Amino acid sequence: MTLTTEQLSHRLGALPTPNIGDAMERLGVLDSAIKSVWAGGRLAGPAFTVWTRAGDNAYIHRALAEAAPGDVVVVNGQGDESRALLGDLIGARARNAGIAGFVIDGAVRDAAGLERVGMPVFARTTSPAGPYKNGPGALGCAVAVGGVAVLPGDIVVGDDDGAVVVPRARAEEVLLAAEAVQEDEAERMRTILAAATDAEEAACAAR
Repeated sequence: MTLTTEQLSHRLGALPTPNIGDAMERLGVLDSAIKSVWAGGRLAGPAFTVWTRAGDNAYIHRALAEAAPGDVVVVNGQGDESRALLGDLIGARARNAGIAGFVIDGAVRDAAGLERVGMPVFARTTSPAGPYKNGPGALGCAVAVGGVAVLPGDIVVGDDDGAVVVPRARAEEVLLAAEAVQEDEAERMRTILAAATDAEEAACAAR
């Protein structure tokens, strides 16, 4: 089986992140502090990586000009929480460009505005303080985000439980394993619910 990056992103994005993390033996799961800044935010796509100075978003602006539709912009913001690296204006521009979302090891702002424009953003925290725009930075390099190494093209998936990174070289293997985990858990849940129903029926019959 040889799947395109788009196909892998679509199928991995349909799975819960815990199933993907389990399929990778709990590796590749970002620090739990990095989560969606609005409830229900979901993303999946290949990583377009950014490394920027703490509190500075000059290279995020550059990323918007270079990232392809469907990409997830993954930013090593050095974990800085003092200044937001993006808000709803960048979010709206990214949505217009077809960007699938952002994962930021740092702060963002305008959480409600990001939800309104439908831009999934996962970040360490929110802050009303704006960024500097001086650089330096780098695009398309290996970055560390939430304690996980991310290479350009790795598949990033995020949902209400958090975010995971699937190495592109292992993506098909992980996809099949994660789908098997999902089916196994679904079968176990069916068994549990059936047992609960049987117990309830038995209790009613005994009354």
